[in-house]
Amino acid sequence: VAPVQVRLVVPMAVVFGPGSVPGDLPRPLPFRDVQEMEISVNLRTSVTSRYEMRYRSTTGQEEAALAAATAREADAALHPLQDTTLGSLTMYVVPDTSSLLPQGINVYVGKHRCALVRAGGSLAALQARLREVTQVMSFTASSIAAALSDRVPDGQLSPDARRYLKSSLGYEITFSLLNPDPKSHTVDWDIEGAVNRYVKPVLDKLSLVANFSVDSQILYYAVLGVTPRYDKESSSFLLSAHSLPHVINPVEARLGSSAASLYPVLNFLLYVPERSHSPLYIQDKDGAPVSTNAFHSPRWGGIMVYNVEAPASPQASLPLHVDVDMARVMEVFLAQLRLLFGLSREEVPPEFLLEGPGNEGLADWELDHLLWAHTVENIATVSTTLTSLAQLLDKIGNIVIKNDVASEVYRAVASVQSAVTKLSLGHLHAAFQASKEAVTSSEKAFFDPSLLHLLYFPDDQKFAIYIPLFLPMAVPILLSLAKIVRETRLHKKEPTKMD
Repeated sequence: VAPVQVRLVVPMAVVFGPGSVPGDLPRPLPFRDVQEMEISVNLRTSVTSRYEMRYRSTTGQEEAALAAATAREADAALHPLQDTTLGSLTMYVVPDTSSLLPQGINVYVGKHRCALVRAGGSLAALQARLREVTQVMSFTASSIAAALSDRVPDGQLSPDARRYLKSSLGYEITFSLLNPDPKSHTVDWDIEGAVNRYVKPVLDKLSLVANFSVDSQILYYAVLGVTPRYDKESSSFLLSAHSLPHVINPVEARLGSSAASLYPVLNFLLYVPERSHSPLYIQDKDGAPVSTNAFHSPRWGGIMVYNVEAPASPQASLPLHVDVDMARVMEVFLAQLRLLFGLSREEVPPEFLLEGPGNEGLADWELDHLLWAHTVENIATVSTTLTSLAQLLDKIGNIVIKNDVASEVYRAVASVQSAVTKLSLGHLHAAFQASKEAVTSSEKAFFDPSLLHLLYFPDDQKFAIYIPLFLPMAVPILLSLAKIVRETRLHKKEPTKMD
């Protein structure tokens, strides 16, 4: 594996509100401090995280903002006053007696790039809290290990590491409505309105990370491929957790979206069960019903089962008209989308309070979380691609490297070096853009048709191919040449006759 050395620098402001300055500060405010940590990946890949902390007191405007009634109002008032650079963090330290944070809550993480932290009495206690906050808001050893999962030994990876989508220049999202029983159900879903209302704000925010395209389709007579079990007690049909993996393959054959796609495809399926298998519920591993009646598949997408209420009278005419509640459906699909991108909020200490992301679907710091991971992954991918290309060119001595291929390689190297430099300066957005350019150039070079190794044969293969063709013709030619040489020599030896 090609060596990768990366230093991730996070610019961080620690702002002390009135009455929150610890008594054991090493020197008067303002001052700077640096904290470094090594993230172990493997012998040839080293990632260093460096938090460049700037300690200072609040300004008058910030003091006024911190006098708000609630943490949410304070967060909204502080947003225009802080550094909004991607990857930067601002921590506002409030006194232990502050009523901004609810009882038992020591840290409030807002929607943007700031957090409110209780002082904790001493500088050491405060720094321990700040360390926990930075792990939530920027990146963790596990998120970097997941980004570099190809380089990490399997035993060291968390179970979630291979669940997240690999970094890509684009993603295609397909929403599919599966109606296996159109004779019984006529299903209407306002997918266009739902995408504009719920999905578009999220994708607008994620547009920094990659390009997204969204499409939808309705598939009739598409069944899950697994026969659900009938449960007499509840008079319903059940899909158990161990049968869920077998649901996807038969359905995927009908989707047809990934065949012509350049980018990874995320499939979100809404399944309306046929009348003979209604109502249908999904069980978890413990046999309990899943509250959302949905499940997701790592790096693939998710499926939600949407049960139709039985008609009040058995004589009701078929097909039944069904209007899908898109708010309920999109809530589940957006939660699955966050899971696929590794934005779940499960590993948070109990004394933390995290503000919900609202309509945008993800907070500013969650976007940064993605950019850190994808930038590191892109740098590693380019390093591996260029190393593989160099090994290929070493193997084939007579390969022809065209000027445009060479320029793409030079551009990829320059871009990846720029990305590493920008990361070490704390410029996350510029580093991510450079890493994307490096990926594009390295892929263009690697997949150039002129570098197809099948176009070039080793010398021993050339001899093996051409000798059977030319040897039969060469034998009479060589014999004729030998005869001519012999006759010429005999002719020279004969004495010339003198008249």
